[in-house]
Amino acid sequence: MKSIEEIREQLSNGRYDLSAHALKRSIERKIMFFEIEEAGANAIIIEDYPNDKISPSCLLLGYTKAGIALHILVTRADLDYLKIITVYEPVDEIFENNIRRR
Repeated sequence: MKSIEEIREQLSNGRYDLSAHALKRSIERKIMFFEIEEAGANAIIIEDYPNDKISPSCLLLGYTKAGIALHILVTRADLDYLKIITVYEPVDEIFENNIRRR
């Protein structure tokens, strides 16, 4: 299972692949690849799903250079690249301080 350091490295260096869902959502939400990479460089794990049905995964929180918070859901499978399941800006009504669920 990938460590947060490996995840950060792969995100910040563009060694990731977006699922069809993540690609569709990033276009709809106007989230650019460079923003994913910026947020990925400083991301922390805020929720861990070691028993997810397809592979272990985790929810990351990172910030772009412009200060935009992004949640990035990724698999933690040991691959040469990182698979992004979805990406979005956290909604205040759901997340307190972009981290804790209300």
